[in-house]
Amino acid sequence: MKSKLNVQIGKRIQYLRKQKGLSQEQLAEALNIATSSLSYIETGRGFMTLATLEKMSEVLEVEPCEIFQFSTLKTNEEMYGMLLKKLGMIKNDNEKLQVAYSILKNIL
Repeated sequence: MKSKLNVQIGKRIQYLRKQKGLSQEQLAEALNIATSSLSYIETGRGFMTLATLEKMSEVLEVEPCEIFQFSTLKTNEEMYGMLLKKLGMIKNDNEKLQVAYSILKNIL
């Protein structure tokens, strides 16, 4: 049964795997699990053992807690919408708007 948390964790694992340039087959082999098991984990239909979690963090070169950080799961449209909303909230606050402007100016 898919739970929201399992789906989020699965998407995070898939994201981290792709960041490392690994296929499902390659990661499953490194974890010594079946590709179908990894697929179940990535789609939120299953969860891994603690031993697999530990090995996964080693293979993906992340701390185990990083597997549970979901901020990278937002789409570009979601992030853009959130930024617009936040900017709208500070449009009359000169101090906060200047800070936001400085940050964006320096990264673009």
